[in-house]
Amino acid sequence: MKQLPKVLHLIDDTTAGGVMRVLDFLRSDRDLAQTADHEVKTVKRGKIIGNLGHADVIVSHLALSWRGLPSLVALRATYPRTPLVHVEHSYTEGFVTHNVPSIRRFKALLKLAFSFFDRIVCVSDGQANWMVSSRLVHTDKLSTIQSCVDLSAFRALPAPTGPTRVFGAIGRLDDQKGFDTLIRAFRQCPDPDIQLQIIGEGAKEHALKALAGNDTRIVFRGFQSNPVTALADVDVVLMPSRWEAYGLVAVEALAAGRRLLCHNIDGLSDHARHGGVMMETANIKELSALIAREANGYSKVMEASIVRTTRQLENRFRDCWQFMLREVGV
Repeated sequence: MKQLPKVLHLIDDTTAGGVMRVLDFLRSDRDLAQTADHEVKTVKRGKIIGNLGHADVIVSHLALSWRGLPSLVALRATYPRTPLVHVEHSYTEGFVTHNVPSIRRFKALLKLAFSFFDRIVCVSDGQANWMVSSRLVHTDKLSTIQSCVDLSAFRALPAPTGPTRVFGAIGRLDDQKGFDTLIRAFRQCPDPDIQLQIIGEGAKEHALKALAGNDTRIVFRGFQSNPVTALADVDVVLMPSRWEAYGLVAVEALAAGRRLLCHNIDGLSDHARHGGVMMETANIKELSALIAREANGYSKVMEASIVRTTRQLENRFRDCWQFMLREVGV
């Protein structure tokens, strides 16, 4: 029996979240398992990477930084003839706007880091467009594979019916997710019968609770280990992120038949074609009015065509991974 090619995925952050769940999908999906053996190995961030054993292709999911460059040099030197692929899960135009004091220096870092790899994978069209327009990588070296997981359990959730009452915001409690803006806007909504559920944990929890004050309509549910049950009681999912490479929560919300409102930025813009509604978050008053309009409407069963699209996203994820691996010679 012919042995399947070994794809070794390197990760330096095993915190529960989208990246780990995508890797779990790559390892457990039956269709993907027929064409390659996907294995995940954890490495220490910034540490020199030595010999990792045999691999037909090595895929980096590492956080790129100046400190980590020596480890990329060592990886390339150890595997001079093995295809190296990097999947960029973090950096976007929005990230640069909010976090990078020296854009020129940051772009120099990315260009140098990308040069060690044979293929760079973006997780959204929005991210890919930024990379190309910023001349960070040549299009011949670039692939786009929108992140995905097994969505069957989300599609099995009963769709919400009746008036829109429960809004949900799901993700880490930090500046990236923009939950502070959302809380300010929600507090301006006069409707006493609506609720905002904040689902997640993080460093900004205390500050966000202080921002919510005594508004009993705002509920902090903490970290939910099962993302399917986290969505079960939510009518509308709001994603006001300041930057987002793709936003796996958006795909899950659509698969669950929930109405989705996303900030029109970075990879979140990709979800417009899948049924998501784009919103602007800069004006608190306008965002509050948008929430009020949603609350005055009625939850309806999501169009079957939109839910079917999520099946297509799963298939496209599989196809794109298999095609990309063939492109690098696996």
